[in-house]
Amino acid sequence: MIQTQKNILINVVGPTAIGKTSLSIKLANHFNCDIISSDSRQFFKEMAIGTAVPESNELAAAKHHFIQNKSIFEPYNVGEYERDALTKLNTLFTKNNVQVMVGGSGLYVDAVLKGLDYFPEVNTSIREKLTDNLAKEGIEYLQQKLKELDIETYNNIELENPHRIMRALEICICTKKKYSSFKNKPKAKRNFKVLTVGLTAERQVIYDRINLRVDLMIKNGLIKEAEKLYEYKDLNALQTVGYRELFEYFDGNFSKDFAISEIKKNTRRFAKRQLTWFKRDKNTVWFDFKTKKETIINYLELNIKNS
Repeated sequence: MIQTQKNILINVVGPTAIGKTSLSIKLANHFNCDIISSDSRQFFKEMAIGTAVPESNELAAAKHHFIQNKSIFEPYNVGEYERDALTKLNTLFTKNNVQVMVGGSGLYVDAVLKGLDYFPEVNTSIREKLTDNLAKEGIEYLQQKLKELDIETYNNIELENPHRIMRALEICICTKKKYSSFKNKPKAKRNFKVLTVGLTAERQVIYDRINLRVDLMIKNGLIKEAEKLYEYKDLNALQTVGYRELFEYFDGNFSKDFAISEIKKNTRRFAKRQLTWFKRDKNTVWFDFKTKKETIINYLELNIKNS
C-alpha cells in the first residue's frame, strides 16, 4: 500500500456495463481500501436485478458502502447522499489515505467531488402544472419542452426520468433562465485529491454489452422483480430504465418483447448521456475497457506518489 500524506479519492466512471465494478474491486484490493458507490440506482434493496447490483462474491471481495442501504419507501436525494458520502469518506480516510468511489450517476459523482449547485425556491403550482402535463400528454411533451428551453440540460439529463425533467423545467419556467445556468458555481473545497479514471469502448461494443446485460437480467428474474414492485410504480426510485418499460408491459401498453427492446434502447441512450456527462471533466484519464488492470494501477500509483 502506498503511503501518502494527502487523502486520495480514486474515482472510477464510465457508461453502464463497461466493467467499472470489476476494476473498482481490483483497486480496492490493491490499495487495501473500501468502495463508495455513486450509483443512485443501487441504493435500493428492492431493486437488485434491474440495477445490476454487484454479485454476492463481488460484494464479499471488498467492503462496499451505499449499495442496497435504502428502501424504495425511504425518500433519499442527492443532497443527503453528498452529506452521507462525505461523512463516510472522512471516517475511511482515518484508516487509509486512499479510497475508491465508483458509479455511473453523474450528478451523484459531482455532488461528492464538487458539491451541489444552488437552485431557487419554486412555486408549487409550477410543479403541479407539469405533473398535469405528464399525466395528460406524456413524458414526450416534457422532453420536448426541455429541449426548447434548455438544450444543454436536455442533452445531459436522464430523459426517461420524469422527476428529473420536471425539476429542470420548473427552474426554467420559474426563473426564465436555463437550468444549466445554475450549475456553474465554484467547486466546493474537499479534504481529498481526486484521481478520476474512466473506462470506455467503441460505441457498438458498449451497445453490445448493454444488450447482453439486459438479456441476462431478464434471464435472472427481472420481470418477477418488477412484478413485485408494480403496485409502487409511482415512487420516485422506480422512475428508471428497466422498470418503467416493464410497468408499461404490465399495463398492457407494451408486448413483453417490445418492453425488453425498449429497455435496451433506453439503456443505450443512458450510456450515451453518461459519456457526455463524464467527458466534460478534462482531468479524467480514459482507458479502453480491455486495458490490463495492472496498467491502470501503475498509472494511479505514479500519480499518488507525485501528489
